[in-house]
Amino acid sequence: MFARLAKLPVARTTSRLVRWSSNVRLTSESYPQVHRLDFGQVTPKTVDFFKSVVGDSAVITNEDDLLLYNEDQMRKYRGQSRVCVKPKNTQQVSEIVKYCNENKLALVPQGGNTGLVGGSVPVFDEIVLSLSSMDKVRSFDSTSGILKADAGLILENADNFLAENGYIFPLDLGAKGSCHIGGNVAANAGGLRLLRYGSLHGSVLGLEVVLPDGTIYDSMNALRKDNTGYDLKQLFIGSEGTLGVITGVSILCPSRPKAVNIAFLGLESYDAVQETFKRAKSELCEILSAFEFMDRQSQVQNKRFSKNTHPLAQDDPDVDVPEYPFYVLIETSGSSKEHDDAKLETFLESIMEEGIVSDGVVSQDETQLKALWNWREGISEASNMDGGVYKYDVSLPLPVMYDLIEVLRVRLDEHGLRSASDASKPVVDVVGYGHIGDGNLHVNVIVREYSKTVEKCLEPFVYQWVSDHHGSISAEHGLGFQKKNYVGYSKTDVEIALMKQIKHKFDPQGIMNPYNIIRPDPELELSEEYISSSGEANGSRFDLRASSYARSSTAVSSALSPRFLKMRKKIRPMIIEAPTAPPTAPPMMAPLFEDDFEFELPLEADADAEAEAIGVDCVT
Repeated sequence: MFARLAKLPVARTTSRLVRWSSNVRLTSESYPQVHRLDFGQVTPKTVDFFKSVVGDSAVITNEDDLLLYNEDQMRKYRGQSRVCVKPKNTQQVSEIVKYCNENKLALVPQGGNTGLVGGSVPVFDEIVLSLSSMDKVRSFDSTSGILKADAGLILENADNFLAENGYIFPLDLGAKGSCHIGGNVAANAGGLRLLRYGSLHGSVLGLEVVLPDGTIYDSMNALRKDNTGYDLKQLFIGSEGTLGVITGVSILCPSRPKAVNIAFLGLESYDAVQETFKRAKSELCEILSAFEFMDRQSQVQNKRFSKNTHPLAQDDPDVDVPEYPFYVLIETSGSSKEHDDAKLETFLESIMEEGIVSDGVVSQDETQLKALWNWREGISEASNMDGGVYKYDVSLPLPVMYDLIEVLRVRLDEHGLRSASDASKPVVDVVGYGHIGDGNLHVNVIVREYSKTVEKCLEPFVYQWVSDHHGSISAEHGLGFQKKNYVGYSKTDVEIALMKQIKHKFDPQGIMNPYNIIRPDPELELSEEYISSSGEANGSRFDLRASSYARSSTAVSSALSPRFLKMRKKIRPMIIEAPTAPPTAPPMMAPLFEDDFEFELPLEADADAEAEAIGVDCVT
């Protein structure tokens, strides 16, 4: 029954970065509350210095040419950089960064510019440091599988090189035709096969990084075991260009599977999706390499902009998308085709006979396998074809993961913002898909145009909902500019303070990607604009859950009488000890704020003692 996939189209389009006209509003205009920090200005002398380092042709100053580097892939953010520099080697990067640091010039490291949270483009006039000319394989050990390469090597090119040597890159993304491996590391990209190969924190063995003062940190390790102190490279994985410029990557690559199969299935409920995943882990075990889920709305959106027939509509071309509410893509990979085929066939027969899965097809050859992956990977691009898309990349416990999609549809309907047919409504639909294997949901709110009304309806609601359900507001895309004000929904105040100390230690001038992740200065100023009665500050909740001597406002019975906590307004740059805390309190629990302000927070009956213990005042 699965052989009907044989008519699947042969054509394959590699994902490439699509560029649009410059009708994108400047980020500074869309977010007027964000102000340019006290950095130097690019002058003719600056440009001349860059040209002396990299040559005239590697310095871009033409406004039209700069659009490629100023505008993000989502057409949501646009900076005003007046110069892009394209070094060819690490030494040139070092000279450029050192000059910027000495002259307090802000810069943004940029790879393939495929990021989805505005983290790889300028916000104001930061210098763009493009790694696109650093795209060489440095070495490959065909015995150990260790690849050493420039950070600007395109992911697909890296994988093609490895394929010739019988290996595979341990990361696969829809944007593989454009993204750079250095950018992947800087964002800690997860991708389609994290279920099988794990995260980059495990596969990256070493890095070469130019630090903000121009120092070259060379740790291009080829050792899988090195237990000699702090594992410093981990700081740069997921740092999004805020701690330094990644220029080289040493990564462990697994052997390329000799047998790969894909099954594409239709299911009647999200419960069936979860049951299928549970069974796949148990019955497919070591050959399970990917488990993707998609809702029907994602399939409808994909079909609107695809000339290909839906995988489950091969026998009925009059049907655009079958009526199943959920779809699953399962990939297996191993060393024995006969073994893997038999194992997958037994698994599929059992889940279909039991009614867990309603319909399905299995790839019969390499062409069909690629076509099925292309269908799955096409959802992201299709979601951006109506005018724009608000993307949310979150981690959630599997039982509640899809609830967020349904909650958002109801919320947008209640606000009168969603309609697939009414062009006067800004939102077309909300689609959900993602990596069930690692609990990663991609929420795409498809819009006809970007709107502050829609944005305010979504944010911080999405982040609050995710936090309340014990998730993370960023599973694999990073924080970037989009989420930098909301890190408090996933990190405690102590974690944020530590992150700020690390940032200040590495980059005291604050020149590296200064408007991303956290503020570049060592102290987090909280403007009145972001302080609300719910205890939000710059999107980060004042949640005292880090201390065992206080209670979060969401964890207390509503029957208790509310009181006020006098909190302090500025996070201190250094938190060393808490002299007022009881002996059993962690030493890092010192008061995190200075300058009093008040907001309402329900507390338990012993609030006075607990407030005193953590160094705040409780008043009625």
